[in-house]
Amino acid sequence: MVYIQRREVFSAAHRLYNDALSTEENERLFGKCSWNYGHGHNFEVWVTVKGQVNPETGFVMNLVDLKALMMKYVIEPLDHKHLNHDTTFMLGILPSTENLSIEIWKQLAEPVAGFGAQLHCVRVVETENNAVEYYGE
Repeated sequence: MVYIQRREVFSAAHRLYNDALSTEENERLFGKCSWNYGHGHNFEVWVTVKGQVNPETGFVMNLVDLKALMMKYVIEPLDHKHLNHDTTFMLGILPSTENLSIEIWKQLAEPVAGFGAQLHCVRVVETENNAVEYYGE
């Protein structure tokens, strides 16, 4: 089994706020991340794909194809958006980095499989100190 990775970057805003809780509870749970207008990040998305090396191409999956999938299903929908309001696949979901990684997985798993590979991991880096990895479990 061989693992390949591709990294892309997008900028987006989000607000961590649960409507089922009071403003005070949200501030206690999420701190300044719960403030009205949200805040932004330059997110990194690392996608790891696994599979057998194709003897004809020498690839698990052509990285040009992986880039195209990431751009279509992740970067274009999310870049320069407010995750609470603008994006189709995040709408109605609390946009924590954990939830973001899960939803990105859902966007990519089937398209990657269409190229004969398997999605292994989605890693979302929110800041230089905070990152989440999701393995589809």
